[in-house]
Amino acid sequence: MLPNRMCMVCRTRKPKGELIRIVKNKSGEISLDKTGKLDGRGAYICKDKACIDKLLKTKALNKSYHINVSQEVYENILNEIK
Repeated sequence: MLPNRMCMVCRTRKPKGELIRIVKNKSGEISLDKTGKLDGRGAYICKDKACIDKLLKTKALNKSYHINVSQEVYENILNEIK
């Protein structure tokens, strides 16, 4: 049984496998974690378009990671998800 995680956008709890994990590693780089095993601070979002769009609109990663995440990083994440 997979542990539950909360979507940082809609705050819904779902099994870990149903969410997308975005990770900030020790050097401050942000990337999509397709395996769920990368080292670093992880944040989860739902795979549905509404949550992804809201993530981009509100720049929620800035708040979660307490850094200024560039628009390029958001675009890279969006491209990797699609």
